[in-house]
Amino acid sequence: MTQYLLTILFTAAVTLALSWVVWKLALRFKLYPGIRDRDVHKTPTPRLGGVAMFLGVVAAFALSSRNPYFSIFWTDPVPVLWLLGAVLLIVLIGVADDLWDLDWMIKLGAQFVAAGMIAWFGQLQILSLPIGALTVGSSWVSFLLTVFAMVVVMNAVNFIDGLNGLVAGVCLIANGVFFAYSYLLVRDTGASTYFNLASFIAAVLVGACLGFLPMNWTPAKLFMGDAGALMLGLLMASSAVAITGQLDPAVLDPEKIGRSQLLGAFIPILLPVVIVLLPLLDFGLAVIRRQWAGRSPFSPDRKHLHHRMLDMGHTDTSAVLIFYSWTAVVSLAFLLMYIGTQQSWPGDYLAGILFGAVGVVACAVLTLLPSSHRLRRLSPRRARPTSPESHS
Repeated sequence: MTQYLLTILFTAAVTLALSWVVWKLALRFKLYPGIRDRDVHKTPTPRLGGVAMFLGVVAAFALSSRNPYFSIFWTDPVPVLWLLGAVLLIVLIGVADDLWDLDWMIKLGAQFVAAGMIAWFGQLQILSLPIGALTVGSSWVSFLLTVFAMVVVMNAVNFIDGLNGLVAGVCLIANGVFFAYSYLLVRDTGASTYFNLASFIAAVLVGACLGFLPMNWTPAKLFMGDAGALMLGLLMASSAVAITGQLDPAVLDPEKIGRSQLLGAFIPILLPVVIVLLPLLDFGLAVIRRQWAGRSPFSPDRKHLHHRMLDMGHTDTSAVLIFYSWTAVVSLAFLLMYIGTQQSWPGDYLAGILFGAVGVVACAVLTLLPSSHRLRRLSPRRARPTSPESHS
């Protein structure tokens, strides 16, 4: 665990320092676009924070290659190198889009290429699903399923990037929970070493988000842009795919394992979805909304969930904090359910269910509160009759 904590701190320090450098250079050379209609910010702000985050990630991987504790995934460096190559591609495309606003078809094509590089050459694929020892039918099905999942997660994360600190904080919480889960899963499956690629990626992403967040918090000096958001989505999807290799499908048959182990079998599917639940929800609603209007699913608009929260009366900061709360409550509830079953807590799932239920109610109240306040302020005006004198 100490090595992971040092990795987080190292990545955070490098990312923070590089974010400041990128910010200064972007201001000096005026590398920032104008304000768009759908933007919430009012001052031109550089969107090259993803470059600093990428360099922080690369620095963490480079350091790990010299650390014997992480030799388990450097024994065969090919998958890691292809992973970093795919991330480099998606960051370059993201930077080009942040500077020149590329056509959405080019961005989508690059996303499929990057995901394909990881799945095919990097050998990170969804080979089995922990549902009754179900294995993917063929190598092509595994490849296509992996690529599709990665592209969806990339776009889901990118779609919620609209408020200061939103994506960095949500991904910080999500990857923190996923790191805890992957670490516990490896421990509970009796592995000889707790060091694995999935946990390492999650720890690096926690550090990158932690280091970038001070520059991105209101009032933001620097945005991560598409480069940062797409990189986060790609690496989060990669860590989720990598964790499927920690489970042997032969031992996940419900007839052969107990109820507690069965929950652990389902979590590799549930938790990666849960930690990006809000981004996936926003992505799905955007696709449906735009298709219904006869537009491209990737055409921009100002109807994302964070925009709707602002329209409800939330401030930028309160909307971001509520997004954090939703992410933490849902993901921690599932993590507590897993821990409860492994530790034989009384009721197994009860702690996670109670935490989730109370948390969801509290988050719902916080989400709807500004709307109810505004309705109360407006109701007297609506009820007041109009007199002739009022028009004089």
